[in-house]
Amino acid sequence: MAFVEKTGKSVEEAVAEALKALNITADQAEIEVLEEGKKAFFGLFGGKDAKVRVTVKEAAVVAQAEEAVEVAAPEKTLGEATAEAVKAVKEATNIAVNTASKNISKKADELKEQVTDAAEELGKKAAAAKDQAVDSAISTLESMKSEKGERPAREPRKYAVNDESVMAAKEFLQKVFNAMKINVVMEKFINKNDGSVTFKLHGDDMGILIGKHGQTLDSLQYLTNLVANKNSNERVRVIIDVEDYRDRRIETLTRLANRLADKVKRTGERVALEPMNPHERKIIHMALQGDRRVTTLSEGDDPYRHVVIELKK
Repeated sequence: MAFVEKTGKSVEEAVAEALKALNITADQAEIEVLEEGKKAFFGLFGGKDAKVRVTVKEAAVVAQAEEAVEVAAPEKTLGEATAEAVKAVKEATNIAVNTASKNISKKADELKEQVTDAAEELGKKAAAAKDQAVDSAISTLESMKSEKGERPAREPRKYAVNDESVMAAKEFLQKVFNAMKINVVMEKFINKNDGSVTFKLHGDDMGILIGKHGQTLDSLQYLTNLVANKNSNERVRVIIDVEDYRDRRIETLTRLANRLADKVKRTGERVALEPMNPHERKIIHMALQGDRRVTTLSEGDDPYRHVVIELKK
């Protein structure tokens, strides 16, 4: 969830600055006072600013996205119709991503001592019960071997997809297309093996829905997932594809990865790719994971995080 931390001479001033930065009202935020302000001694020294953390409620993010679509006037251009919604989502996403690593690091420090003590205790217990554990493992293995042929093959788990969530996603997409004044044919595919729903879009001038390297398509998919899961207890994953763009993008990135890997092998110099989202970075890593001469790693912070290809040491 997106949040900012602000300071001010008073709690009220810090809260006002945070609300202004997030462009929300007080009823759309969760406010946490981190430090109370302290007045300076004789107005010269010893003073301390108040510090607050203001978090955007998820309902506010969804409301902003829906409002951005509703207010898109028919006479606006295609880019103007989606610009506000895409910008709002990107800003909220960037804030959340930039603060995620800080929160994880803080939590890790808090748990470090507990994990160390637990590891030492487990080590003592493991040493004391070594013989018993070996005997138990052998017995269990033999039992599993004898029962293996008797057990029927386990069927893949089937997921129930919430029809209301799917309908909410479809209606939201149709609102977007109506506001953009474009005719789009939507095909719906439900995968009960992983609980995902894919909308394949077809029509004229579909490139505007994709954007540079799929950025507009990813933003539209993010918005649709927010709307689909707003009132659902079971989360549904919505995937949006335009004219099989995602499959073609995988092929393009795979070819790019192999071509740059060859360059690294020839020159011996590492190559840094342009910033990509986590899904596309994963495609690059997967494409070269079997190469014995090069390795890949991700560097930088979102939204500028990118993949680097270099020779194995």
